[in-house]
Amino acid sequence: MDVSVLGVDLGKNSCSVVGLDATGKVVVRRRMRRETVIAYAGTLPPCVVAMEACCGAHHMGRALERQGHTIRLMSPEYVRPYVKAQKNDDRDAEAIAEAATRPTMRFVELKSEEQLDMQTLHRIRDQLVGERTSLMNQIRSLLLERGHIVPQGRAKLAVRLAELLDADEPVLGCRIHRLVSDMRQRWTALDERIGDLDAEFTQAAQEDERTRRLLTIPGIGALNATALVAAVGDARTFGRGRDLAAWLSLVPRQATTGGKPRLLGISKRGSRYLRKILIQGARSSLPTMSKSDTRLGAWLRGLLARSHANTVVVALAAKMARIVWALLRHERTFNPVAQAA
Repeated sequence: MDVSVLGVDLGKNSCSVVGLDATGKVVVRRRMRRETVIAYAGTLPPCVVAMEACCGAHHMGRALERQGHTIRLMSPEYVRPYVKAQKNDDRDAEAIAEAATRPTMRFVELKSEEQLDMQTLHRIRDQLVGERTSLMNQIRSLLLERGHIVPQGRAKLAVRLAELLDADEPVLGCRIHRLVSDMRQRWTALDERIGDLDAEFTQAAQEDERTRRLLTIPGIGALNATALVAAVGDARTFGRGRDLAAWLSLVPRQATTGGKPRLLGISKRGSRYLRKILIQGARSSLPTMSKSDTRLGAWLRGLLARSHANTVVVALAAKMARIVWALLRHERTFNPVAQAA
């Protein structure tokens, strides 16, 4: 059976498989389990295996790549226009196979296990930070209900809790005192777990040459560097630095018609986590970088003179993304004097 492109619509248990020949005709249309897909692909000569970049796609892609197949992962957003009427799993697999044959299609790089492990650590840390924030907000609300107003900031909340809980006599009442004490212990446990992950990120950033290069960029720390390297992988996937910034949704949306360009705000597509930590890094480094006697500093001062500070922060984050691409692509360190405005 001459199968040139094998489209796989992944499911949790079963998958739909559609095979196309060299002319684009459907020659295979089957439904099988994940393990059977790998075994079935092993009986085929090397061909293009196309899948949507979703949960489990990278693991299966690595298994099929070891069999000699060419793996093409695509964003589900780019596959959707090729789905015909009466959507079902077979039509989805057919659309995946057809979309993989388009010469202008954008493909997702197959991630290694190390990249996926690092991304998992970042997701766990982000979840822990969210739990800690929710817990602190709940503590503040409980204290506010009893007339104790605490200013913003984790340090101020910790000091106020020590004053209320470590007093000689209970200030909040015995039952609420035990409840808030238990919440403070959970907060301490979350701090310790987040601190352990931060130490692991710092160690990982020092062991990888690519992350060490990114650490030379102002506003890029171990957290940003490890997350970017894990997500980007091979920088040659992007043709230029602006493509990486656009992938992170740090460039304006376009609404152009009749030859009249119209730029809107950022589109919020792509990874929210990467965009968040880049913007946070840009916000922390903006005061120092805007005062530096460099071309980048002069560019920032010009933006601050005519734009809102939040707009400048996003522009700086986009600039940092382009610098990240340049350092990863050309294997060099950051030189602030050489950065063009």
